[in-house]
Amino acid sequence: MDRRPPPSAEAPIGVFDSGIGGLSVLRALRAELPGERFVYLADSGFAPYGERGEAHAIARAHAVIESLRSRRAIKALVVACNTATTAAIHLLRAEHPELPLIGVEPAVKPALAQTRTGRVGVIGTRGTVGSAKFAALVASLAGQGEVVVQACDGLAKAIEDELLEPGSHSQAATEALCREYLAAMGGFGPGSGQIDTLVLGCTHYVFAQAPLLRVLGGAAVQLLENGEPVARHTRHLLAQRGLLATAGAGGIEMESTGDPRLLDAGAERWLGLPARCVATA
Repeated sequence: MDRRPPPSAEAPIGVFDSGIGGLSVLRALRAELPGERFVYLADSGFAPYGERGEAHAIARAHAVIESLRSRRAIKALVVACNTATTAAIHLLRAEHPELPLIGVEPAVKPALAQTRTGRVGVIGTRGTVGSAKFAALVASLAGQGEVVVQACDGLAKAIEDELLEPGSHSQAATEALCREYLAAMGGFGPGSGQIDTLVLGCTHYVFAQAPLLRVLGGAAVQLLENGEPVARHTRHLLAQRGLLATAGAGGIEMESTGDPRLLDAGAERWLGLPARCVATA
């Protein structure tokens, strides 16, 4: 039995991903909950999750939650990684029932609710779109429209490579992958039989919206991600349990299990944090 004390309202909220993709969720969390403290852990020393199998993602999710609970006494954990959510969130909830746990999943249901053509696309890692949990999600929405799914091997890494080595070559590599994977999905646009809504099923892909839109050209396609809904749900769960911070200026601490340069660059570019702000976990 877990004999740790119950979470404190003034404790930080943990956020983790296999890399920098979860920064898109952290950005939304900070906007929704400016008075809260956050600890972001990038498990980049053990990435990528999405191409290394479910067992790997489960093992790392267990290791991360134990680390953040024992070292940082977090009051909640946002699993800001689609692959880790699909593989492990149910196991983490069973083992840590007293800790609010928030996962992310591709926004397929909202996409089907707003499509006008009846055809939506989902791009994600192989670990996410090939999981039983994702298959069950799509099956539960049968009859509401057609869902075209595409695994995007290497895209998350290309986004990270571009962050570390900005320039025309790395940008071209990211855009080439976007072009390849979107072409495999069929036509995009507002016409009959076309995909008019594209779900970004990996938190990394939020940072590839520019090349995705360039590839789509003038096609009228809505891109959906899940940072803001996750942030609102986090607020709701904390309020429900009386865990919203009552007197804090807020703040963010950054940790990485791998080379800190990548997370440093992402935190500076996308969150406006100081350079070299990442500690080694």
